[in-house]
Amino acid sequence: MKKIWNVVQSNFIYYIWAFMIPLVIMALVYYSLGIYWGSERSILASDSFSQYSNFHASLNNVLHGKASLFYNWNLGLGFNYYALMSYYLGGIFPFFVVFFSNANMPDVLYLMTIVKVGVIGLSFWIYAKETFKINHYFHLGLSVAYALMSFVGAYSMSIMWLDALIYLPMVILGINRLLQKSKPTLLFVAYALLFISNYYMGFMVGIFTVMYVICMVILEPEGRLRKLVLYFSTSILAGLTSMIMILPMILDLRNNGEKLSTITSFLTEETHLWDMVVKSMIGVYDTTKYNSIPFTYVGLLPLIMAIFFFVTPKIALKTKVVLGSLLMIIFISFNISALNLFWQGMHSPYMFLFRYSYLFSFTVVMLAGYGLAKYERKDSGKLVVISVILAAVFLGVKYLLPETLYTYVTMDSLYLTLAFLLIYVVIFSLAGFNKDIKKYLALLLVIVMVSEAAVNMRTMINGVLSDWNYPARTAYSEPYSTYREVVEKTVGKDTKEFYRTETMNPVSANDAINYGFNGISQFSSVRNRNALSFMNDLGFKSRGTNLNIRYGNNTLLMDALFGVRYNISKVPINKFGFSQYSNDKGYYVFRNTDALPLGMVTADKINNFKVKPKDNLGTQAALFSQLAKSTNTYFTRNQPAVVSTENVTLSKDTNSGNVTYTAIKDKIDKKITWKVHVPANKQAYMSLWPTDYGQLSSSSVLMTVNGINKATQLSINGQYHDLGYYPKAQDIEFTTNFYGTDVITLSDPVVVFMDVNQYQDDVARIAQNGVDFKVEGRKATADVTVKEAKQTIFTTIPYDKGWKLYVDGQLTPINSVNDAFLSLPVEKGKHKIELVFFPEGLVSGIILFFVGIGAFCLLLIYNRRMNKYK
Repeated sequence: MKKIWNVVQSNFIYYIWAFMIPLVIMALVYYSLGIYWGSERSILASDSFSQYSNFHASLNNVLHGKASLFYNWNLGLGFNYYALMSYYLGGIFPFFVVFFSNANMPDVLYLMTIVKVGVIGLSFWIYAKETFKINHYFHLGLSVAYALMSFVGAYSMSIMWLDALIYLPMVILGINRLLQKSKPTLLFVAYALLFISNYYMGFMVGIFTVMYVICMVILEPEGRLRKLVLYFSTSILAGLTSMIMILPMILDLRNNGEKLSTITSFLTEETHLWDMVVKSMIGVYDTTKYNSIPFTYVGLLPLIMAIFFFVTPKIALKTKVVLGSLLMIIFISFNISALNLFWQGMHSPYMFLFRYSYLFSFTVVMLAGYGLAKYERKDSGKLVVISVILAAVFLGVKYLLPETLYTYVTMDSLYLTLAFLLIYVVIFSLAGFNKDIKKYLALLLVIVMVSEAAVNMRTMINGVLSDWNYPARTAYSEPYSTYREVVEKTVGKDTKEFYRTETMNPVSANDAINYGFNGISQFSSVRNRNALSFMNDLGFKSRGTNLNIRYGNNTLLMDALFGVRYNISKVPINKFGFSQYSNDKGYYVFRNTDALPLGMVTADKINNFKVKPKDNLGTQAALFSQLAKSTNTYFTRNQPAVVSTENVTLSKDTNSGNVTYTAIKDKIDKKITWKVHVPANKQAYMSLWPTDYGQLSSSSVLMTVNGINKATQLSINGQYHDLGYYPKAQDIEFTTNFYGTDVITLSDPVVVFMDVNQYQDDVARIAQNGVDFKVEGRKATADVTVKEAKQTIFTTIPYDKGWKLYVDGQLTPINSVNDAFLSLPVEKGKHKIELVFFPEGLVSGIILFFVGIGAFCLLLIYNRRMNKYK
């Protein structure tokens, strides 16, 4: 028995506990909510999931020589995939997808999440073991508290951010080793892996750790110059090593329209004075969308011991002031807009606010470790007093502040917080009066800490579930096999030249990645903003920072221009030029005979094309007619008449012309039936343009035309809802069912008619000058005959400085249209065109990678000699 107990007490077993306890708790929390391996509910997050799914497919295609990890043609017309990898897929974890099939990606994300949480705990255990001279059980308790902090649960959908929490303790431990023992290896490796894994979170950790180094040098000034030189040398070399991922990303952001956010106010709008108190209570979840406050909970015992750090006389005042400044700087940053933006790279976050709040939680746990190191049995009375004061503060926040300030603080959270504080008070009291409990104190406290962390984590995950509604696995798995099979049997066999495909019933914005076709829609934090902004001007919905672009609800002109050869739909569609190609497994495939190739020869004045502000139909008509060398305008409009209404009142603003639709009874569809006369040979569209996107929420419309229903979320799709093609003049009736919000305001709806005769004539003219490209991996090649001098091949390939153009083997400068699309200058005659993509800055990044490693090896040799000499 003694040998068994010795094994249980060994460091190796603690390593396993530090990894397994957070992992198991996270798995149990998911299980309690019906989320587990193979369960119906999945933790799919469209953004992260689609990137892992595509990475899996891309790796397989790369291994078979069919694709490149440098460029991806699936989403948003095509984009720099290497830059995307630096944000979503850096580090070592994504490569584990190769051990699974693409159909198992929901399970891969589940497994990846709980494993990362376990590794976070293990990382902090290693740091705590070498830093704090406390009982091993306390090391374990702190590591569990860190791994299961509220930030981890609330932001668990952004799985790529969790890597920063893994490397942060290792970076701090590496700094300690460097400053105390002149050993820089751990710091170099941890920094390099951190920056390579995710440059965005790495930036935040980098700022924090520089401040930490300054604090340590202030506390231990002996040899400060040599320490700082060694630290900054190691950090710079780690940064150079990480340039293999970071440099191409920086250049991509700079070149493709990414802009810094402007500071509009001194104070942040979301935060209040008592936020840190509120978010220190158990189970307080507001939202991860808009108007949230920082997630800083890391456990009541770490909070108590961090406060003890500041009140005990055993710790020098200088130490309290210096280390306390770390907390104070982060706290102030929560409240001042400029500092808040600075931590996040001067870029306003799209939901998931205060993304650096985990640094506050880490600092609390770190201070708690130092407090525990000074704790003695005689200090138990102070801990009781601290606990009682905390209970009083929590009660005051709930009952003395205005009820409207923190509406999400429930009585359950208050009762749980008070109950666990009472447990801690009892344990501290027993420790103060009973010497025999000392040897069980650490174990007892850790058991309570683990229980508390589990309760809080369940609330966080349940909050995410309510916020985002973890989708059913069937949302992905049910359509996956049939959907993909339809794509492979039809679209997948059409491989002679490049074209695009789009779905009329998307599962997510990134279906093209998941199901293996080239599309337009995309949702990604890494994207070509110049191209997507221009696409928005052409009627594809891509507002604001262009995180989203959607194919749905645009016109036939754009189908033709962007080479959309196939539409996949669960119901028949009525679009001119689209004929049914197949009907299999519940999906119709329609083929567009008017889809244009990837390139079109035109006059070089196309490079000076100007967008028509706030007129997407005018912009797309101008571009299309210029390519066709015509003067056609294609579009006319008519006002539809309201035939009948159900559960809705209409009020029109005579000044703006906007119409507000208000439900008579809440939570019931607002139904309107319309009638309009459609002239002959017209494709008809109902234009629905929301005037206030802040009002929309999840507002959607169900359009019913000729007995066929089509649902669209108004905030993310385009404005032109297809009413069908009519070869003969006729009156049509159709209905709109608005649901999701009780009140919506739209610009006065009109029906737009597109003249298919003008359209067909101009498509034929453009097609005569079309250039068919064959695309393979990061290359696009074509043979072209140009009949006039000084011509340009306009392409629908997004402009990126990573492209190189070779005309007849000669490197040739590339032009662009509005910095959005590639335009290729060509002279009269026959030419072989070759476009080759290689991420700008990658060659330099590779060189710097080896320079950084080589220089660090030299630094190690020099440092060892200096230490030996010293």
